[in-house]
Amino acid sequence: MQKWKKLSQQEIRKRIFSALSENVDYYTENIIGLPASHLDDKVFYQNAPFLEDAPYLSTLIHNPNHIGCHTLGESESFFKGTQELEKEVIKICAEDILYCESDYDGYVASGGTEANMQAVWIYRNYYKQEHQAKLSEIALISSSDAHYSSAKASNVLQIDFYKVAVDEHDRSISKNELKKTIAQAEADGKKYFIIMANMMTTMFGSVDDVSIYTDTFTEMDLPFKLHVDGAYGGFFYPFAKPENDLNFSNPHVTSITLDAHKMLQAPYGTGIFLIRKNWMHYANTQEASYVEGQDFTLIGSRSGANAIAIWMILMTYGPNGWFEKTLVLNHRTEWLCKALANKNIEYFRYPDANIVTIKAQYLKPAICKKYGLIPDNHQNPKWYKIVVMDHVTIEKLELFLGEAP
Repeated sequence: MQKWKKLSQQEIRKRIFSALSENVDYYTENIIGLPASHLDDKVFYQNAPFLEDAPYLSTLIHNPNHIGCHTLGESESFFKGTQELEKEVIKICAEDILYCESDYDGYVASGGTEANMQAVWIYRNYYKQEHQAKLSEIALISSSDAHYSSAKASNVLQIDFYKVAVDEHDRSISKNELKKTIAQAEADGKKYFIIMANMMTTMFGSVDDVSIYTDTFTEMDLPFKLHVDGAYGGFFYPFAKPENDLNFSNPHVTSITLDAHKMLQAPYGTGIFLIRKNWMHYANTQEASYVEGQDFTLIGSRSGANAIAIWMILMTYGPNGWFEKTLVLNHRTEWLCKALANKNIEYFRYPDANIVTIKAQYLKPAICKKYGLIPDNHQNPKWYKIVVMDHVTIEKLELFLGEAP
C-alpha cells in the first residue's frame, strides 16, 4: 500500500482541522467576490462546543466548494486545504484499491449514476472529436443486468443503448450473445462502442467476465472504450477477490466508478469517478472561465464535506481493517446461504458477493415488505434481494428465516 494508512482519531481530527485552516475563512478574511459562504449561522448553530471534536460536521459548516477536478493542476485556491484530502482519496482508490500504476484523474461525484454518465460523456466526446463520429454512429453496450444509469446516460447523451442478454442461471454474458448484440448495433450503423462492464450488479451482485468484451471487440477490430461500473462493488469486490481484471492493471480498463455511500457507509453524494490521465479534457467546459482551473465534471459545484467523509472512513479502517470487514460480511453471507439451502429455498449468490437474491415464488409479499427485501421489479417481481451489510446481523437474518416458508 502506497498511501493508505490507518490513522488514530486524534490524527484524523488534526489533519482535517489543519486542512480547514488552509481554506478561506469567511469570518476573518475580507472575501467579497465569492457567490458562496459558510452555512447560515442563524439557522445552523456554529458555536457548539462539540464541534471541536466533530471534523465532518465542522467541514459541513465551513461549506467548501470542491468544483472542478483537483488532479488536473489548478483548482479554486479558496479551498486548497480540503481539496488535498480529496486528492488523497482519489490516490488511495486509484492506486491502492484499483492498482493504477500510471497517472490518473478523478473526483468525488454525486453518486454512481453521475460517475457512469461522466465516463460515457468523455468517450462520446472523444469519438466525436478524434474520429468525427456522428451521434448515430456511437453505441453504449452493457449487460441486461446493468444499472439503469446506462439507460439514463444513453438518453441524456443521445447515443443508442444496447443490452447483452445474460444467462438466467448464473447471470453471465456470453460471446454468442455479445456478438448478436454487436451485429444488431452494426446493422443500425454503429461504428464506435462504449462498454460499461459490471463489478457487482445492483440486483444480483454478479460480475462480468470482462475478457468476453475485450476479446470479442479486439477480434472483430472494432473501436471500443471500457468503463467499469463498480458503484456497488468497488469497495467490496477488490477485497473479497483481490485477483481480478476489473481494475487498472487491465490495460483495456480506462475508467472506473465507485460509490462510497453504499458499502463504505458514507453520506449520500459520495460517488467516485476515476480515469486514466489525458482523458478528462474531453469533458472540459471552457465556458466556465470564471472557475479557477475550469470545470471538467458533470456536477459542477459540490460539497467538500463529502470527500472529507470518505477520507475519514478510509483512514479510520486502514487497508487491513477494511479487508477484515469484507471477510466478516462474506462469512455472514455464507451463513445465510447455508440456512436458505437447508430450507430448500432457491437463491442466487455470485461467488464472493454479499448479495443474496431469492426467487419470489418462495416468499410471501408481506414478509418481503416487513424485512425490506428489494424486488427486481415492483410490478411483477421474480426475485427479491438481501444485501448483507453491517446492520444486517445474524439475529435479524434469523428472524427473517423463522418467518420464511
